[in-house]
Amino acid sequence: MTKKTRVLYTIPNFDTAGSGKVLYDLAKGLDKTKFEVIIACTHNKGAFFKEVEDLGLPMHIIDATVPLRPYFSLISRVKPFKLFLKEQSIDIVHSWHWSSDWSEVLASRFANAKFVFTKKAMSWGNMHWKLRSFLSHFIITVNTEMKMFFPYKKQQQLIPFGLDTAYYNSDLFLKDDDCSVFKIITVANLVAVKGIETLVRAIKNTQKSDIFLKVIGDDKNEYANYLKNLVKGLGLENQISFLGKENDVRSFLAQADLYIIPSKKEGMPMALIEAMAMQVPVLGSNIPGIHYILKDFENLLFEVENDDMLSEKILMMYHKSSEERTTIGKELRNYSEVHFSLNSFISAHETLYSNLARNR
Repeated sequence: MTKKTRVLYTIPNFDTAGSGKVLYDLAKGLDKTKFEVIIACTHNKGAFFKEVEDLGLPMHIIDATVPLRPYFSLISRVKPFKLFLKEQSIDIVHSWHWSSDWSEVLASRFANAKFVFTKKAMSWGNMHWKLRSFLSHFIITVNTEMKMFFPYKKQQQLIPFGLDTAYYNSDLFLKDDDCSVFKIITVANLVAVKGIETLVRAIKNTQKSDIFLKVIGDDKNEYANYLKNLVKGLGLENQISFLGKENDVRSFLAQADLYIIPSKKEGMPMALIEAMAMQVPVLGSNIPGIHYILKDFENLLFEVENDDMLSEKILMMYHKSSEERTTIGKELRNYSEVHFSLNSFISAHETLYSNLARNR
């Protein structure tokens, strides 16, 4: 009987980590006759953790990373994770940590486990990122611009995130036929890099009182308070509402006329692809991670932080008929099915893991 490859996924948590759903779909979809999946994260907070737990896979609450300083004691401090990898007979560690930490890959090397990480964000440049990349056995990128980060790393591959389009399907929801208002939605972890203030100002610029925005994301932080004060200062309290964090955004997307992502920096935003799969017309700032997704829809991109240009794009969609917006939505869904297939995403990882396991 062929030995199964034991793959450990590490992720900070399933509460604030934006790639949690991607990891969930991958862990769920891997061929269980070939791979044994184990998951490690630092805590069990958040409603989505229970969904991951319900997969029935072994889950461990453990710190895969440790502070890098002081360097003289780093080797001794990575020992607990190294021993964990040995005890669990881990063949491959696939890290979904967003940071430039390299203590995790160091422990994996000491445990003789292959180390892979998915580069999710566009941050780059410091010594720690370069060390993490050098020590890794393989790097997965999620947009074409990321390749420039690793010009000398042959062991890398572009594997764009995949989405379960059977789950993200507007046919599962009844759409409100109220055409008296124009409904915009944005979904984001509310931090400054998301650029929501550009969207707020753009709505003000439209001078349309029947345009309404729903902002979904944890609104209990300083940036969210700044946005709420901005909304109040612009007199938009009746048009812009903050709904807080929602585990399942499909019903909100199903009612929207337009989805907008005004971020200043993104790796590969899944919220954008979710909106496309739900047949919602979209607009996005022209930055690498968003441009990669919308590269065949240049007219749906706007200059980052340019609220005047965004307001023009909003009005362009506003003045289209519902039939025209439906046509755009269907085209975006078809595109997401072809280019961001969950089956292709899972298959690419299975091939990668098999190749790495053979070369151990």
